[in-house]
Amino acid sequence: MAQDEVVARYSALARAALDGQDVTDCSAAEFERGGFGAAGYDDTSALPVTAVRASLGCGNPVAVAELRAGETVLDLGSGGGIDVLLSARRVGPSGTVYGLDASPDMLALARRNAEQAGVSNAEFLHGTIERVPLPGRVVDVVISNCVINLSEDKAVVLAEAFRVLRPGGRFGVSDVVVDGELDPERRRAAEQRVGCAAGALPVTAYRELLAAAGFVGVRIAPTADHGDGIRSAIVQAVKPAAGQGLEIRPMRASDADQVLAIYQAGLDTGQASFESVAPSWEGFTAARLPHLRYVAADTGTGQVVGWVAPRRCRPDPSTREWSSTASTSIPAARRTASAAPC
Repeated sequence: MAQDEVVARYSALARAALDGQDVTDCSAAEFERGGFGAAGYDDTSALPVTAVRASLGCGNPVAVAELRAGETVLDLGSGGGIDVLLSARRVGPSGTVYGLDASPDMLALARRNAEQAGVSNAEFLHGTIERVPLPGRVVDVVISNCVINLSEDKAVVLAEAFRVLRPGGRFGVSDVVVDGELDPERRRAAEQRVGCAAGALPVTAYRELLAAAGFVGVRIAPTADHGDGIRSAIVQAVKPAAGQGLEIRPMRASDADQVLAIYQAGLDTGQASFESVAPSWEGFTAARLPHLRYVAADTGTGQVVGWVAPRRCRPDPSTREWSSTASTSIPAARRTASAAPC
């Protein structure tokens, strides 16, 4: 589902909740079965009725996040704020919870709910889950409730979650997954009953994207069966704890300036002579194998000090796959880059 469609859809639901209406993003029959909305929460009596009314999730990520006093939490696609409010109480006054949403109407609803609940350790941010408006390594836990599946670029979303987490940080979300690849007819049938089923991934694909982002300890546990191959699930993973020195992690778009600066330094110092100017970021990524791009980053500062990104060269007739040559920066202490042309 396109981002503008998602924003329009959920903005309309937020306005309906502000007007006192009960809202849902699934069929009445599916809602009555108890798999969506506030049904997954044990006790919502202390929450504003509009926060409960606007709960559009498919589970309770707060219940599995193991939040601790003083932690910093980020809720991706926080909607009316129910998970932010519950998290804020778990982490206490010494902790902070950020709610991120692309819908101004949802943010207005969430801020009103926080005020009514007397919650002062929550902050609501306007932005997209593909481009989180927070610096790296500032969050202990990332949660989300039936939102990531709506993104058109889930790999970027998971990379952003990894970026903002501190080493050892936890990822715990409720989401919708599918049993294998659904044919178009079954997917359409599912989406008519379960609005947030749009874009849902097979479990294996979800695992692969989390691993590609750098997460370890991935666990995906189905929690409810909605028919037509659609299930709610709890998805958990961990960002590896950093030791002293360097960490090796997947390259991401936010590394562009540092990677290209190292590349240019190598050209300027004669470590590579087949080019004189580093390419644009678009050209750099287009010429390299997508799942084999890594950087070495300082565990203390997060600064990129080296990279590896094999270049595409030519298809091998026997395998129909692209072969590659190494394209890497040399040791960080020399701050230069080298690459091998095809």
